[in-house]
Amino acid sequence: MLVSLEISNRDPGYGWFLSWMATAQRQETGLAARWSRSPQLSLHTTVQQTREHAAPDIAFSMVAGLGNHYLRYRGAWFQVHREREVRSAAASQGPVWETVTLTTLARDRELFKTLLAEARTLAVGSLEGKLIIRTPYGLEWRPFGLPRAKRPLSSVVLDTGISERIQADLSSFIERKSWYADRGIPYRRGYLLHGPPGSGKSSFIRALAGAFNYEICVLNLAERGLTDDRLNVILSNIPERSILLMEDVDAAFNKRVQVTADGYQSSVTFSGFLNALDGVASGEERMLFLTTNHIERLDPALIRPGRVDVVEYLGDTSSAQARRYFEQFFGENAAGADELEKAVSTRAHAGRRTSMAALQGHFIRHSLPRALDPTVLDEIFTTSARGSDE
Repeated sequence: MLVSLEISNRDPGYGWFLSWMATAQRQETGLAARWSRSPQLSLHTTVQQTREHAAPDIAFSMVAGLGNHYLRYRGAWFQVHREREVRSAAASQGPVWETVTLTTLARDRELFKTLLAEARTLAVGSLEGKLIIRTPYGLEWRPFGLPRAKRPLSSVVLDTGISERIQADLSSFIERKSWYADRGIPYRRGYLLHGPPGSGKSSFIRALAGAFNYEICVLNLAERGLTDDRLNVILSNIPERSILLMEDVDAAFNKRVQVTADGYQSSVTFSGFLNALDGVASGEERMLFLTTNHIERLDPALIRPGRVDVVEYLGDTSSAQARRYFEQFFGENAAGADELEKAVSTRAHAGRRTSMAALQGHFIRHSLPRALDPTVLDEIFTTSARGSDE
């Protein structure tokens, strides 16, 4: 007569269901009144950034805590049992094991699908236009911080042709999954962006992920406790439609041994790292992006074809970049684009350069006509590019 559905916290539906309950309470439905009378409650806090550089909106909701609870959904009664196992073997390697079990009459079992579909629609709607960044936690990938607003690709100004080439290559790779399978080629693609700090490498990858509706999984090889075996597992568990990002990869290994600034030597070996990328046990359906400020420091074994397929140099600001960035800030019809383009070109011939990060900061601090004042403009130029990755 009864049917039960168990949802573990390792399943995406777990978070969707809790968010659905929290939303139902905030909307002051009949469901909210039942949860408010429940003997055991759990706090569910939502933070929403409504405006850039403004304080976020924070809402607190009381949802079902551990134990048994009851709700009425579309005329049917459900028992909700939330349980936590803190002594499980997996608890030391990741989050504690939790489950929510929904029980109802067998005749109402189809409502499980309806309820979860509503929860999924709610979750997807809340992430519309947002970028999720994940980091490894235990053996799984968990969201790091709040979802970020997607950055338009047009807001990252690279030198002529670079963005278009990478976008075209990425589009071709995504569309040719069956082509790779038919020829027995691992469905993987690696990209290396190198150049001086502040050239927009990280910003471009973030904008690229947003444009293609992908998540970003950031891997720090210097993480304490990361071993070759664990690295293999987490690289095999990367969520679908995700970009694996490793920044400043030149600093990961020193003479094939990874050592941090404080002298800590990682348990990840160079050979283990390479095997995790493309060894027999490595995962497929993966897009890898590496960034570095010093490509000459990279081991040739890391950037050989098959591990890194596309290499692009993002350099100091060119005169064409400066012009396009000026028009983006001040409008295409703003007077001064020719003047800035000439100023950047003249200084480049004299061996003086600037980064896109420095130029961005300059435009933020100064409006026209001060932004074009030669004395003020000189402050962001140096004999070597300076700034930091955006």
